[in-house]
Amino acid sequence: MGAAAQFSKERVFRGFLFWFCFWGLLSLTCAGRLSVSKQNLEVHKHLNRLNKPAVKSIQSPDGDIIDCVHISKQPAFDHPFLKDHKIQMKPSYSPESLFDENKVSEKPKERVNPITQLWHQNGVCSEGTIPVRRTKKEDVLRASSVKRYGRKKHRSVPLPRSADPDLINQSGHQHAIAYVEGGKFYGAKATINVWEPKVQNSNEFSLSQLWILGGSFGQDLNSIEAGWQVSPDLYGDNNTRLFTYWTSDAYQATGCYNLLCSGFIQINSQIAMGASISPVSGFHNPQYDISITIWKDPKEGHWWMQFGDGYVLGYWPSFLFSYLADSASIVEWGGEVVNMEEDGHHTTTQMGSGQFPDEGFTKASYFRNIQVVDSSNNLKEPKGLNTFTEKSNCYDVEVGKNEDWGHYFYYGGPGRNPNCQ
Repeated sequence: MGAAAQFSKERVFRGFLFWFCFWGLLSLTCAGRLSVSKQNLEVHKHLNRLNKPAVKSIQSPDGDIIDCVHISKQPAFDHPFLKDHKIQMKPSYSPESLFDENKVSEKPKERVNPITQLWHQNGVCSEGTIPVRRTKKEDVLRASSVKRYGRKKHRSVPLPRSADPDLINQSGHQHAIAYVEGGKFYGAKATINVWEPKVQNSNEFSLSQLWILGGSFGQDLNSIEAGWQVSPDLYGDNNTRLFTYWTSDAYQATGCYNLLCSGFIQINSQIAMGASISPVSGFHNPQYDISITIWKDPKEGHWWMQFGDGYVLGYWPSFLFSYLADSASIVEWGGEVVNMEEDGHHTTTQMGSGQFPDEGFTKASYFRNIQVVDSSNNLKEPKGLNTFTEKSNCYDVEVGKNEDWGHYFYYGGPGRNPNCQ
């Protein structure tokens, strides 16, 4: 074969290779663009489902937008079982309290201060509407998928010692809690000290909450939860925020945070789920608490939530649950963090105030006046209070009792330290 013929063949081959690569790259680019376009469409549809038409909108100092949505247009009513639901504007019964919440401790150092939400500085929602934190595109894109946005990971609940030992070693989640079990509970209450713990990684969180639990710790767990949390992944910042959560199948396909799916029916026009709490407690500085009560209405069977003394926020309809349609079998109070161990060491994400329980008032975080609701709809002191923590060198819990605070506990810790690597 002559040199000219060989050269010609090489030119043809190179030309073929060029066009093959060109069209291959083009198809990859197109596929990538189609994938991004499909994701954008999915996100857009989801935002349209979540963000209902607003009567008015309020810009919060922290960057949130609070939409005042007509009460009948809220996300709950996307649920097929709630299409013809008549909103219950107040509970049939409220539990009778053990403590006078307005009583101020005689010890000046243990006085606590009123608390509010940041968006209140710039406006209010009128009666007949509810405040809804607007979901932004970047909020949804931070989630692992559109479907998982606003949901906890599976088995994100602390397990008492009576649970299956194989379940207790939950990957990444650590707790410091007090709990009661072995009876029928119809609600719980606690006053929770509010802090702003430091979170090391954006895919970790730190929260303090109460859990109302029914069922087993397998696939059928029912849970109603409320408290405060710092979750950069969910909210895009490190603010301390009021939150709720529910699931009827152990965090698999049902339930969500706040109003990020249909379920919880809000009736209150003053408090926004997922909005920043302000101010927060500081070391040797004023202490700020929130009080949360969750109870089952003995007449209608719905689970109600109250924030503070006067804010009845709304209810979870009884049909959402299986076991909790009757009662709870475990109640838990305490802290939870996610520990990703990204650098091979324990996270420095703080729980509570970031201090261990033995630091005490104005340093360590606490739950006080913890109570359960009995079958007669009365708030009672918890009997047989237990504690649980996976790694007490990282986060710990210490219980106590006195006249002012009833049953209480200090909890929390710094995470990584010389004894917690």
